Amino acid sequence: MADNIEDSKADIAYRVAFNAIPGIGRVRFNQLENHFQNLEAAWNAGPGELRQAGLDKNSVKAITDWRPRISPETEIQKLKRFGIKAITYYSPDFPARLKEIYDYPPLFFMKGSIIAEDEWCLAVVGTRNPSAYGRQVTEEIVTGLVRSKITIVSGLARGIDTVAHRAALEAGGRTIAVTGGGLDSIYPAENTAMADSISKNGAVISEYNPGIKPRPENFPRRNRILSGLSMGVLVIEAGKASGALITAHLALEQNREVFAVPGSILSPASRGTNQLIKEGAKLVSDYTDILEELNLTSVAEQLEMKEIIPSSDSEAMLLKKLGAEPIHIDEICRASSMSTAAVSSTLAMMELKGMIKQVGAMNYCLCREAREKYTVEID
Repeated sequence: MADNIEDSKADIAYRVAFNAIPGIGRVRFNQLENHFQNLEAAWNAGPGELRQAGLDKNSVKAITDWRPRISPETEIQKLKRFGIKAITYYSPDFPARLKEIYDYPPLFFMKGSIIAEDEWCLAVVGTRNPSAYGRQVTEEIVTGLVRSKITIVSGLARGIDTVAHRAALEAGGRTIAVTGGGLDSIYPAENTAMADSISKNGAVISEYNPGIKPRPENFPRRNRILSGLSMGVLVIEAGKASGALITAHLALEQNREVFAVPGSILSPASRGTNQLIKEGAKLVSDYTDILEELNLTSVAEQLEMKEIIPSSDSEAMLLKKLGAEPIHIDEICRASSMSTAAVSSTLAMMELKGMIKQVGAMNYCLCREAREKYTVEID
Protein backbone atom coordinates (compact mmCIF):
# COMPACT_ATOMS: atom_id res chain seq x y z
CA MET A 1 0.00 0.00 0.00
CA ALA A 2 1.11 3.53 -0.65
CA ASP A 3 1.11 5.82 2.37
CA ASN A 4 0.02 8.88 0.39
CA ILE A 5 -3.55 7.72 -0.28
CA GLU A 6 -6.05 10.14 1.22
CA ASP A 7 -7.70 8.81 4.38
CA SER A 8 -10.99 10.68 3.99
CA LYS A 9 -14.11 10.15 6.09
CA ALA A 10 -15.85 8.57 3.11
CA ASP A 11 -12.92 6.24 2.50
CA ILE A 12 -12.95 5.19 6.16
CA ALA A 13 -16.65 4.35 5.98
CA TYR A 14 -16.16 2.05 2.99
CA ARG A 15 -12.98 0.60 4.48
CA VAL A 16 -14.89 -0.30 7.65
CA ALA A 17 -17.70 -1.78 5.53
CA PHE A 18 -15.32 -3.96 3.50
CA ASN A 19 -13.66 -5.05 6.74
CA ALA A 20 -17.02 -6.45 7.89
CA ILE A 21 -16.99 -8.94 5.01
CA PRO A 22 -15.37 -12.30 5.89
CA GLY A 23 -12.23 -13.02 3.90
CA ILE A 24 -11.49 -9.44 2.84
CA GLY A 25 -8.07 -8.75 4.33
CA ARG A 26 -4.79 -7.15 3.40
CA VAL A 27 -4.41 -8.78 -0.03
CA ARG A 28 -7.97 -8.05 -1.16
CA PHE A 29 -7.77 -4.45 0.07
CA ASN A 30 -4.59 -4.00 -1.97
CA GLN A 31 -6.26 -5.37 -5.09
CA LEU A 32 -9.30 -3.13 -4.67
CA GLU A 33 -7.21 -0.01 -4.04
CA ASN A 34 -4.87 -0.69 -6.94
CA HIS A 35 -7.74 -1.18 -9.41
CA PHE A 36 -10.36 1.33 -8.33
CA GLN A 37 -10.01 5.07 -7.93
CA ASN A 38 -11.39 4.84 -4.40
CA LEU A 39 -13.13 2.32 -2.14
CA GLU A 40 -16.54 3.87 -2.78
CA ALA A 41 -16.18 2.88 -6.43
CA ALA A 42 -15.05 -0.58 -5.35
CA TRP A 43 -18.07 -0.90 -3.06
CA ASN A 44 -20.45 -0.11 -5.92
CA ALA A 45 -18.65 -2.29 -8.48
CA GLY A 46 -20.34 -5.27 -10.12
CA PRO A 47 -19.00 -8.85 -10.10
CA GLY A 48 -17.26 -8.41 -13.44
CA GLU A 49 -15.37 -5.32 -12.30
CA LEU A 50 -14.38 -7.06 -9.06
CA ARG A 51 -12.94 -9.96 -11.04
CA GLN A 52 -11.03 -7.48 -13.22
CA ALA A 53 -9.47 -6.13 -10.01
CA GLY A 54 -7.94 -9.57 -9.49
CA LEU A 55 -10.31 -10.95 -6.85
CA ASP A 56 -10.95 -14.69 -6.95
CA LYS A 57 -14.47 -16.06 -7.28
CA ASN A 58 -14.83 -16.73 -3.54
CA SER A 59 -13.97 -13.13 -2.67
CA VAL A 60 -16.33 -11.80 -5.34
CA LYS A 61 -19.12 -14.01 -3.99
CA ALA A 62 -18.43 -12.88 -0.43
CA ILE A 63 -18.68 -9.23 -1.43
CA THR A 64 -21.83 -9.63 -3.50
CA ASP A 65 -23.48 -11.78 -0.81
CA TRP A 66 -22.62 -9.55 2.16
CA ARG A 67 -22.86 -6.10 0.58
CA PRO A 68 -26.68 -5.87 0.70
CA ARG A 69 -26.55 -6.56 4.46
CA ILE A 70 -23.95 -3.90 5.28
CA SER A 71 -24.35 -0.13 5.28
CA PRO A 72 -21.13 1.94 5.45
CA GLU A 73 -23.04 4.72 7.20
CA THR A 74 -24.47 2.30 9.77
CA GLU A 75 -21.01 0.89 10.49
CA ILE A 76 -19.73 4.40 11.23
CA GLN A 77 -22.74 5.08 13.46
CA LYS A 78 -21.87 1.92 15.43
CA LEU A 79 -18.38 3.24 16.05
CA LYS A 80 -19.74 6.56 17.28
CA ARG A 81 -22.28 4.85 19.54
CA PHE A 82 -19.65 2.74 21.27
CA GLY A 83 -16.91 5.40 21.33
CA ILE A 84 -14.65 3.40 19.01
CA LYS A 85 -12.10 4.85 16.58
CA ALA A 86 -11.17 3.23 13.26
CA ILE A 87 -7.42 3.40 12.66
CA THR A 88 -6.56 2.74 9.03
CA TYR A 89 -3.21 1.84 7.56
CA TYR A 90 -2.85 5.44 6.39
CA SER A 91 -3.59 7.01 9.75
CA PRO A 92 -0.66 8.57 11.68
CA ASP A 93 -1.94 6.57 14.68
CA PHE A 94 -1.24 3.25 12.94
CA PRO A 95 1.89 1.89 14.71
CA ALA A 96 4.93 1.82 12.45
CA ARG A 97 6.12 -1.52 13.80
CA LEU A 98 2.78 -3.16 12.97
CA LYS A 99 3.16 -2.03 9.34
CA GLU A 100 6.33 -4.13 9.12
CA ILE A 101 4.64 -7.52 9.41
CA TYR A 102 3.56 -9.42 6.32
CA ASP A 103 -0.07 -9.95 7.32
CA TYR A 104 -0.80 -6.55 8.85
CA PRO A 105 -4.45 -5.59 9.37
CA PRO A 106 -5.70 -3.02 6.83
CA LEU A 107 -7.32 -1.24 9.78
CA PHE A 108 -8.10 -1.83 13.41
CA PHE A 109 -10.56 -0.47 15.93
CA MET A 110 -9.50 1.22 19.14
CA LYS A 111 -10.76 2.49 22.47
CA GLY A 112 -8.16 4.67 24.15
CA SER A 113 -4.98 5.87 22.49
CA ILE A 114 -1.58 4.71 21.29
CA ILE A 115 1.11 7.31 21.95
CA ALA A 116 4.72 7.72 20.85
CA GLU A 117 6.04 6.20 24.09
CA ASP A 118 4.18 2.96 23.29
CA GLU A 119 6.82 2.24 20.66
CA TRP A 120 8.74 0.66 23.55
CA CYS A 121 6.37 -2.19 24.24
CA LEU A 122 6.61 -5.88 25.07
CA ALA A 123 3.96 -8.59 24.67
CA VAL A 124 3.40 -10.77 27.74
CA VAL A 125 1.47 -14.01 27.19
CA GLY A 126 0.95 -17.35 28.88
CA THR A 127 -1.46 -19.97 30.14
CA ARG A 128 -5.06 -19.26 31.08
CA ASN A 129 -4.54 -21.35 34.24
CA PRO A 130 -1.39 -20.01 35.87
CA SER A 131 0.11 -21.32 39.08
CA ALA A 132 0.93 -19.10 42.06
CA TYR A 133 4.49 -19.06 40.68
CA GLY A 134 3.31 -17.87 37.27
CA ARG A 135 1.21 -15.09 38.78
CA GLN A 136 4.03 -13.92 41.05
CA VAL A 137 6.60 -13.91 38.26
CA THR A 138 4.24 -12.04 35.92
CA GLU A 139 3.51 -9.37 38.54
CA GLU A 140 7.17 -8.82 39.39
CA ILE A 141 8.50 -8.74 35.82
CA VAL A 142 5.67 -6.55 34.51
CA THR A 143 6.03 -4.14 37.42
CA GLY A 144 9.75 -3.79 36.73
CA LEU A 145 9.17 -3.23 33.01
CA VAL A 146 6.43 -0.66 33.58
CA ARG A 147 8.58 1.28 36.02
CA SER A 148 11.20 1.29 33.28
CA LYS A 149 8.65 2.92 30.94
CA ILE A 150 7.84 -0.20 28.91
CA THR A 151 4.25 -0.55 27.67
CA ILE A 152 2.75 -4.01 28.22
CA VAL A 153 0.82 -5.67 25.37
CA SER A 154 -1.38 -8.69 26.00
CA GLY A 155 -4.60 -10.37 24.92
CA LEU A 156 -7.05 -9.65 27.76
CA ALA A 157 -7.60 -13.40 28.20
CA ARG A 158 -7.98 -15.13 31.54
CA GLY A 159 -4.78 -16.10 33.32
CA ILE A 160 -1.39 -14.59 32.54
CA ASP A 161 -2.88 -11.96 30.21
CA THR A 162 -5.15 -10.64 32.94
CA VAL A 163 -2.37 -10.68 35.54
CA ALA A 164 -0.07 -8.77 33.16
CA HIS A 165 -2.63 -6.07 32.36
CA ARG A 166 -3.57 -5.66 36.03
CA ALA A 167 0.06 -5.45 37.16
CA ALA A 168 0.76 -2.78 34.54
CA LEU A 169 -2.22 -0.72 35.68
CA GLU A 170 -1.41 -1.10 39.37
CA ALA A 171 2.15 0.04 38.70
CA GLY A 172 0.80 3.20 37.06
CA GLY A 173 1.93 2.19 33.57
CA ARG A 174 0.47 1.84 30.11
CA THR A 175 -0.89 -1.33 28.59
CA ILE A 176 -2.48 -2.36 25.27
CA ALA A 177 -5.02 -5.19 24.98
CA VAL A 178 -5.66 -6.96 21.66
CA THR A 179 -9.00 -8.77 21.56
CA GLY A 180 -10.49 -11.46 19.34
CA GLY A 181 -13.90 -9.87 18.79
CA GLY A 182 -15.66 -6.54 18.39
CA LEU A 183 -14.93 -3.90 21.02
CA ASP A 184 -18.63 -3.54 21.85
CA SER A 185 -18.54 -6.89 23.63
CA ILE A 186 -15.45 -7.67 25.72
CA TYR A 187 -14.44 -11.29 26.19
CA PRO A 188 -14.22 -12.65 28.81
CA ALA A 189 -17.05 -10.60 30.29
CA GLU A 190 -15.40 -10.40 33.71
CA ASN A 191 -12.64 -8.29 32.15
CA THR A 192 -15.02 -5.59 30.94
CA ALA A 193 -14.13 -3.22 33.79
CA MET A 194 -10.44 -3.90 33.23
CA ALA A 195 -10.83 -3.12 29.52
CA ASP A 196 -12.35 0.24 30.49
CA SER A 197 -9.35 0.95 32.76
CA ILE A 198 -6.95 -0.07 29.99
CA SER A 199 -8.63 2.33 27.54
CA LYS A 200 -7.87 5.16 29.99
CA ASN A 201 -4.24 4.10 30.41
CA GLY A 202 -3.44 2.77 26.96
CA ALA A 203 -5.67 1.13 24.37
CA VAL A 204 -7.97 -1.79 23.68
CA ILE A 205 -7.80 -2.74 20.01
CA SER A 206 -9.28 -5.28 17.60
CA GLU A 207 -9.29 -5.86 13.89
CA TYR A 208 -12.92 -7.02 14.12
CA ASN A 209 -15.89 -4.71 13.56
CA PRO A 210 -18.34 -4.03 16.39
CA GLY A 211 -20.91 -6.79 16.46
CA ILE A 212 -18.40 -9.54 15.66
CA LYS A 213 -18.46 -12.08 18.48
CA PRO A 214 -15.23 -13.74 19.61
CA ARG A 215 -14.71 -17.06 17.82
CA PRO A 216 -12.03 -19.69 18.50
CA GLU A 217 -10.38 -19.10 15.12
CA ASN A 218 -10.06 -15.36 15.82
CA PHE A 219 -7.57 -15.73 18.66
CA PRO A 220 -4.67 -17.32 16.75
CA ARG A 221 -5.04 -14.54 14.15
CA ARG A 222 -5.08 -11.76 16.74
CA ASN A 223 -1.79 -13.15 18.10
CA ARG A 224 0.08 -11.84 15.06
CA ILE A 225 -1.00 -8.33 16.10
CA LEU A 226 0.20 -8.91 19.67
CA SER A 227 3.67 -9.79 18.44
CA GLY A 228 3.58 -7.35 15.54
CA LEU A 229 3.07 -4.36 17.83
CA SER A 230 5.89 -5.38 20.14
CA MET A 231 9.67 -5.35 20.32
CA GLY A 232 9.51 -8.87 21.68
CA VAL A 233 7.31 -11.49 23.32
CA LEU A 234 7.68 -12.82 26.85
CA VAL A 235 6.09 -16.22 27.51
CA ILE A 236 5.30 -17.05 31.14
CA GLU A 237 3.97 -20.57 31.76
CA ALA A 238 2.73 -22.26 28.62
CA GLY A 239 1.92 -25.90 28.01
CA LYS A 240 2.94 -27.81 24.91
CA ALA A 241 -0.27 -26.85 23.07
CA SER A 242 -0.65 -23.32 24.46
CA GLY A 243 -1.79 -20.47 22.25
CA ALA A 244 1.06 -18.47 23.76
CA LEU A 245 3.46 -20.62 21.76
CA ILE A 246 1.67 -19.53 18.57
CA THR A 247 2.45 -15.94 19.52
CA ALA A 248 6.09 -16.84 20.17
CA HIS A 249 6.48 -18.52 16.80
CA LEU A 250 4.78 -15.60 15.05
CA ALA A 251 7.24 -13.29 16.80
CA LEU A 252 10.14 -15.27 15.36
CA GLU A 253 8.63 -15.02 11.87
CA GLN A 254 8.30 -11.26 12.38
CA ASN A 255 11.92 -10.96 13.49
CA ARG A 256 10.95 -10.12 17.07
CA GLU A 257 12.80 -11.24 20.19
CA VAL A 258 11.36 -14.16 22.17
CA PHE A 259 11.80 -14.45 25.94
CA ALA A 260 10.68 -17.22 28.27
CA VAL A 261 10.55 -17.74 32.01
CA PRO A 262 11.83 -21.19 33.04
CA GLY A 263 9.67 -23.40 35.21
CA SER A 264 9.70 -26.76 36.91
CA ILE A 265 10.38 -29.71 34.60
CA LEU A 266 7.57 -31.48 36.47
CA SER A 267 4.98 -28.80 35.68
CA PRO A 268 2.88 -29.26 32.51
CA ALA A 269 2.40 -25.47 32.49
CA SER A 270 6.15 -24.97 31.96
CA ARG A 271 6.79 -27.55 29.23
CA GLY A 272 6.20 -25.02 26.48
CA THR A 273 8.36 -22.30 28.00
CA ASN A 274 11.18 -24.71 28.81
CA GLN A 275 11.06 -25.99 25.22
CA LEU A 276 11.28 -22.42 23.90
CA ILE A 277 14.43 -21.90 25.95
CA LYS A 278 15.92 -25.11 24.52
CA GLU A 279 15.14 -23.76 21.05
CA GLY A 280 16.96 -20.49 21.72
CA ALA A 281 14.52 -18.16 23.47
CA LYS A 282 16.19 -15.81 25.94
CA LEU A 283 15.89 -17.16 29.49
CA VAL A 284 14.41 -14.51 31.79
CA SER A 285 14.83 -14.53 35.57
CA ASP A 286 14.38 -10.77 36.04
CA TYR A 287 12.96 -7.87 34.04
CA THR A 288 16.47 -6.49 33.58
CA ASP A 289 17.28 -9.49 31.36
CA ILE A 290 14.74 -8.15 28.88
CA LEU A 291 15.96 -4.56 29.09
CA GLU A 292 19.54 -5.67 28.45
CA GLU A 293 18.62 -7.87 25.49
CA LEU A 294 16.61 -5.05 23.89
CA ASN A 295 19.30 -2.44 24.69
CA LEU A 296 16.88 -0.47 26.82
CA THR A 297 18.94 -0.24 29.99
CA SER A 298 20.15 3.27 29.12
CA VAL A 299 16.59 4.63 28.98
CA ALA A 300 15.18 2.60 31.84
CA GLU A 301 14.58 4.51 35.02
CA GLN A 302 16.83 3.58 37.91
CA LEU A 303 14.60 2.58 40.79
CA GLU A 304 15.47 3.54 44.31
CA MET A 305 14.92 0.57 46.59
CA LYS A 306 12.82 1.52 49.56
CA GLU A 307 14.33 0.65 52.92
CA ILE A 308 11.86 -1.60 54.71
CA ILE A 309 12.15 -1.21 58.47
CA PRO A 310 10.07 -3.39 60.80
CA SER A 311 8.10 -1.38 63.35
CA SER A 312 7.74 -4.23 65.87
CA ASP A 313 9.39 -7.42 67.04
CA SER A 314 6.57 -9.39 65.41
CA GLU A 315 7.26 -7.82 61.98
CA ALA A 316 10.99 -8.42 62.39
CA MET A 317 10.32 -12.08 63.24
CA LEU A 318 8.08 -12.66 60.22
CA LEU A 319 10.45 -10.87 57.85
CA LYS A 320 13.12 -13.41 58.78
CA LYS A 321 10.75 -16.30 58.05
CA LEU A 322 9.52 -15.05 54.70
CA GLY A 323 11.36 -15.15 51.37
CA ALA A 324 10.81 -15.11 47.61
CA GLU A 325 8.95 -18.43 47.61
CA PRO A 326 5.35 -18.27 48.89
CA ILE A 327 4.76 -19.84 52.33
CA HIS A 328 1.37 -20.79 53.75
CA ILE A 329 0.23 -18.99 56.88
CA ASP A 330 0.13 -22.29 58.83
CA GLU A 331 3.80 -22.86 58.10
CA ILE A 332 4.60 -19.27 59.12
CA CYS A 333 2.85 -19.84 62.45
CA ARG A 334 4.84 -23.02 63.10
CA ALA A 335 8.15 -21.42 62.13
CA SER A 336 7.61 -18.27 64.20
CA SER A 337 5.99 -19.87 67.30
CA MET A 338 3.47 -17.00 67.21
CA SER A 339 -0.28 -17.48 67.57
CA THR A 340 -2.43 -17.63 64.45
CA ALA A 341 -4.19 -14.42 65.45
CA ALA A 342 -0.91 -12.56 65.98
CA VAL A 343 0.54 -13.81 62.69
CA SER A 344 -2.63 -12.96 60.77
CA SER A 345 -2.87 -9.41 62.11
CA THR A 346 0.86 -8.75 61.63
CA LEU A 347 0.79 -10.07 58.05
CA ALA A 348 -2.20 -7.85 57.27
CA MET A 349 -0.35 -4.77 58.51
CA MET A 350 2.84 -5.73 56.64
CA GLU A 351 0.87 -6.19 53.43
CA LEU A 352 -0.65 -2.72 53.81
CA LYS A 353 2.90 -1.33 54.14
CA GLY A 354 4.02 -3.06 50.96
CA MET A 355 6.52 -5.28 52.78
CA ILE A 356 4.89 -8.56 51.79
CA LYS A 357 2.12 -9.76 49.53
CA GLN A 358 -0.38 -12.58 49.48
CA VAL A 359 -0.19 -14.59 46.25
CA GLY A 360 -3.36 -16.59 46.83
CA ALA A 361 -4.73 -19.28 49.16
CA MET A 362 -3.16 -17.62 52.23
CA ASN A 363 0.37 -17.96 50.84
CA TYR A 364 2.73 -15.05 51.50
CA CYS A 365 6.11 -13.92 50.21
CA LEU A 366 8.36 -10.88 50.53
CA CYS A 367 7.99 -8.05 48.02
CA ARG A 368 11.10 -7.43 45.94
CA GLU A 369 12.23 -4.43 48.03
CA ALA A 370 12.02 -6.40 51.25
CA ARG A 371 13.88 -9.32 49.72
CA GLU A 372 16.77 -7.05 48.78
CA LYS A 373 16.94 -5.87 52.37
CA TYR A 374 16.49 -9.17 54.20
CA THR A 375 18.10 -11.80 51.98
CA VAL A 376 20.68 -13.70 54.05
CA GLU A 377 23.78 -14.86 52.23
CA ILE A 378 24.84 -18.40 53.10
CA ASP A 379 28.51 -19.28 52.89
